[in-house]
Amino acid sequence: MAKCDVCGKGVVFGIKVSHSHRRSNRTWKPNVKRVKAVVAGSPKYIYACTRCLRSGKVTRAV
Repeated sequence: MAKCDVCGKGVVFGIKVSHSHRRSNRTWKPNVKRVKAVVAGSPKYIYACTRCLRSGKVTRAV
């Protein structure tokens, strides 16, 4: 579910490094919201990241 339907931003994997340099796996998840938007002329619920919402790539439905 953590994937933006507008730009395709998804989960990114990496390595967490502690102060003693012990390494373990971790993930970064995008800030995805479920919003009602206009898609192909009709209102529909989509998952959009807050960057797309803020930049105006998503037209919100009332």
